[in-house]
Amino acid sequence: MGIVSSVSQDLFDPLEQAQLLQIARSSVEYGLTHEEALPVNPTEFSPNLQEPGAAFVTLETQGQLRGCIGSVKARRPLVIDVSKNAWNAAFHDTRFKPLKRSEFNDLHFEISILTHPKPMTFSSEENLKQQLVPGTDGLILKDGYRRGLFLPSVWEKLPDIDTFLSHLKQKAGFPDSYWSETLEVERFYSFEFSDDDF
Repeated sequence: MGIVSSVSQDLFDPLEQAQLLQIARSSVEYGLTHEEALPVNPTEFSPNLQEPGAAFVTLETQGQLRGCIGSVKARRPLVIDVSKNAWNAAFHDTRFKPLKRSEFNDLHFEISILTHPKPMTFSSEENLKQQLVPGTDGLILKDGYRRGLFLPSVWEKLPDIDTFLSHLKQKAGFPDSYWSETLEVERFYSFEFSDDDF
């Protein structure tokens, strides 16, 4: 079973999870000196981690978001995707200034591995809300050139469906009450693990 079609804990044993977290941390540390992501040779890892994968890497400092960058679709080996996205989260998330060396030791890492997004069918905003599963669904909302994405973990901070959707619209650059017949929504799931698990 490929990691891009179904994400479950069974697909990643604790060693693989620990390796991915170490890659993420090492890539940020490497970037502080070399200004690029840690080079990774996929063949040095298990076949599972060599498979194409889509991952988001989230950085936090004292419980506050410090950077989050990821891939929506699997286009490169998972170990490379994690390395690149960790580096980008630390130095190229436009919401934050590039990470300083003095911040490195306080970083908390979380990795989310995504399933392939699937389009949702709905007749109205109310119909869309009825289909959502809080705590489980990740969503991509788009209309025209604007797009917003929330990982399933965002439900922890925005547990109410109306609030979740309105904030996602704002992230995409729309008013919180925005609705259009051309609006598209894709759903995905993710398997998440962090420093707290080890």
